[in-house]
Amino acid sequence: MRDIGAAERRARLARRHRLDAAGRTEDVLAIVRSLVVLHATDPASVYLSAAARGVTAPGAVGAALYDDRTLLRLLAMRRTMFVAPLELVPALQASCADDLAAVQRRTYARMIERGSELTGAESWLAEVEAETHDALLELGEATGAQLSAAVPRLRTRVDPAPGKPYSRPTNVTTWVLVVLGAAGHIVRGRPNGGWTSSQYRWAPVEKWLPGGVPRVPAARARADLVAAYLRAFGPASPADVKWWTGWTAARVAAALEPLDTAEVAMDGAPGLVLADDLGPVAPPAPAAALLPALDPTPMGWQERGWFLGPHREALFDRNGNVGPTVWWDGRVVGGWAQRPDGEVRVRLLEDAGAEAAAAIDAEAARIAAFCGDVRAVPRFRTPLERELSG
Repeated sequence: MRDIGAAERRARLARRHRLDAAGRTEDVLAIVRSLVVLHATDPASVYLSAAARGVTAPGAVGAALYDDRTLLRLLAMRRTMFVAPLELVPALQASCADDLAAVQRRTYARMIERGSELTGAESWLAEVEAETHDALLELGEATGAQLSAAVPRLRTRVDPAPGKPYSRPTNVTTWVLVVLGAAGHIVRGRPNGGWTSSQYRWAPVEKWLPGGVPRVPAARARADLVAAYLRAFGPASPADVKWWTGWTAARVAAALEPLDTAEVAMDGAPGLVLADDLGPVAPPAPAAALLPALDPTPMGWQERGWFLGPHREALFDRNGNVGPTVWWDGRVVGGWAQRPDGEVRVRLLEDAGAEAAAAIDAEAARIAAFCGDVRAVPRFRTPLERELSG
């Protein structure tokens, strides 16, 4: 059994996740493909993840998303928002999003029947979804308010928690849009504001995929998604795959079964790689990177000690969300934050040497230039980020 220890895992990470100098590029699509997907719960993370890997201006990310439409924003693993390459969307839809749409539809239907006079809410909801999609096909792009003006049934009022003092009646617009998005019929388009905004206009998925999202069998989709994960993040344990996907252990095992994988040792712990990925990876020249909160690299494994070291407490919040991290030679050596005046302030949590310190300072200046006048405050704030940003 081949042993792929921490040093080689860090070399793989640096090369495949474009944290080395040779991997830096202005090609946003290539960056996303190298990481499978980008986390997009915090809109700024998408842009800053691209910046960390070589993109020099936010406009390049917006162009890939909304002009070239080579990338698409959708809910997928762990009910989390991601930005994905178009070719991966069918696998994400069938392996993750379809289940989420079904769960959300049933949940909202129960809330509608409990909090209004409507009956047969699932059928009613399906009709409103179809009306809303048709309206969006005509409009091309619209806000939730514009859609509720075009589709009167979106203004149906529901009491989400009848009899509770905290309940506030609401219309079903947001619920319908969430289900339509999860079902792959509509997409979050351009934000109403700058690149840190989370207020989006909606567009039909047909603007990205003219025939809609191609349908693939769920079992094949899950296997394809795990193969993509192992190509970018392997070696990894089944527990890592389970964490990354949010699936049950049984579902992970079923997705792994048709894949041609090889067992390896990760400093003695069991791991998996694709069978054609057993070759050695030479370490790249050491390089610095400033990754944003929720970047896919530190969020890619359940077990992170081999690149994180003893720094978890300062760099993660209580829910397991990573804050901004400073990397050198494929491992975490500190954290960073943006101050109100735009300065990117860094704190090293260990002595990485003079060469590392100089390279990290240069990266901090580059990220500050990328942000310009924009202040990108992470949605999930961590202890060190709060301290440095003050």
